[in-house]
Amino acid sequence: QPLATAAGYAVLQNGGNAVDAVVTMAGVLAVVRPHMNGVGGDAFGIFLDGATGDVVGMNGSGRAGALATPSFFEQAGLESVPGSGPLSVSLPGAVAAWDDALARFGTISLAEALAPAIAYARNGFPVSSRLASDIAGGSRGLNEAALGLYLPHGSPPPVGSLLKNPALAGTLERIASEGKKGFYLGEPAKAIAAFLEREGGYLRTPDFAAHETTWTVPVEGAYLDHRILVLPPNTQGIAQISLMEMAAEHDLAAMGHNTTEYLHTLIELKKLAFADRNRWVADPAFTDLPIDELLDAEYLRGRSLEIGATAAENVLPGFEGPVAAQARQGDADDSGDTVYITAVDQWGNAVSWIQSLFATFGSGLLEPETGVVLQNRGGGFTLEATHPNVVAPGKRPYHTLTPLMALNQDGSLAFTLGTPGGDSQTQSLIQIVNNVFLFGMTPQAAIEAPRFRSYNDLRVDFEDRISERVLSDLGERGHEPRVIHGWTATFGGAQMIRVEPSGTITAASDPRREAYAMAY
Repeated sequence: QPLATAAGYAVLQNGGNAVDAVVTMAGVLAVVRPHMNGVGGDAFGIFLDGATGDVVGMNGSGRAGALATPSFFEQAGLESVPGSGPLSVSLPGAVAAWDDALARFGTISLAEALAPAIAYARNGFPVSSRLASDIAGGSRGLNEAALGLYLPHGSPPPVGSLLKNPALAGTLERIASEGKKGFYLGEPAKAIAAFLEREGGYLRTPDFAAHETTWTVPVEGAYLDHRILVLPPNTQGIAQISLMEMAAEHDLAAMGHNTTEYLHTLIELKKLAFADRNRWVADPAFTDLPIDELLDAEYLRGRSLEIGATAAENVLPGFEGPVAAQARQGDADDSGDTVYITAVDQWGNAVSWIQSLFATFGSGLLEPETGVVLQNRGGGFTLEATHPNVVAPGKRPYHTLTPLMALNQDGSLAFTLGTPGGDSQTQSLIQIVNNVFLFGMTPQAAIEAPRFRSYNDLRVDFEDRISERVLSDLGERGHEPRVIHGWTATFGGAQMIRVEPSGTITAASDPRREAYAMAY
């Protein structure tokens, strides 16, 4: 969003580093894209220290509360975890992520980073046509407080009007002055916990007090002469590595860009990667996940040869283990619920950061005292007792969020890349990487090039700039193509920063979303 980008740009120009800029942008986005991310959501990041070359991952996702057992849901008469409402709300982790990222890598205070966000929440920011459209499209299921703020008189605020959230401004001011403790141990946590208890949710104040960010080691893969870094479970990052390394077993360049054979191959490989993802990705603190086996080179080489000449409707997990159940991970992120942010500074520090509410307006619940929209990431759990992702107290749910960073073989930064879009994230990212490193496009051209998005069955969405002949041929192969016209959020909203071979830095931003790139 341009206001967020401008705020991060100002931080860099004033001598701040990449982490300072990213946290500042994250705070602004929590205000100006309220349906997509915020204080009530989660965040993940990958950090490169320009001085040492060290890379660190950050898991800023929240957990289920102490009451969150399968029986808690069953007593409510539910056979599955709902995708909205109070029982979909897992603990928000974004605030701790902001504070912890600055404490470890930043040079400015949390108060300095949040100052622009507080000003926009207190004084208002102009409503764009895109925001008004997004609010109108995502208004179903909102509680009374959210409707009163975002759809006064039954419609979104007029384009060009100032949208204010004074309650959220107060919450951000408390966070700015007291840090994460002001949120998780203070009045905001008490207000949100009491609200959710009244609504029938499982979070209580001790759950907020127990929350911690987790620092982790990124998972590394290899693709097109780059070292690809993603985050480990509970994110779907391993599906990105799986998809890329299987794709490397096929001569995609010889197939040609967006030809029938090229698109068919990527779609079918995506199904294989997602079958293993759906079976295994969960919180590793609760289950011994077979990550090494799933990413074993020989396993992926054999897996990559399982695709046929026609579209497969039902793809089974390939790695056999003791867990038999599968949980369907859906496409709850379809309409634009996530923001991706990236920054690279003059010292070579780089950040790849993503934060989200999951569905549009998350759970649909706005807590009125704090002005916080609460996420529905808890909807990622299953009640299947034998699945690794079964809900449990203190457990993190499965997450679609997957920021990416790539290094050259010598460990220097090659590029940062990420996108919103739920299940489409891994699909969009490999298409963009291929566009740059197989087909010679600039980062901006690579992001703008037409994309596909495969779903859980034979349906595949295509942008209308892919040829009708190719779509017809894919239909004959058993796919069910659907053409999406225009530049829509269906296919994500990618952002990329690439260090060119010359040493210059190129930033690119996706016209499919309200996004912007700046550099100096």
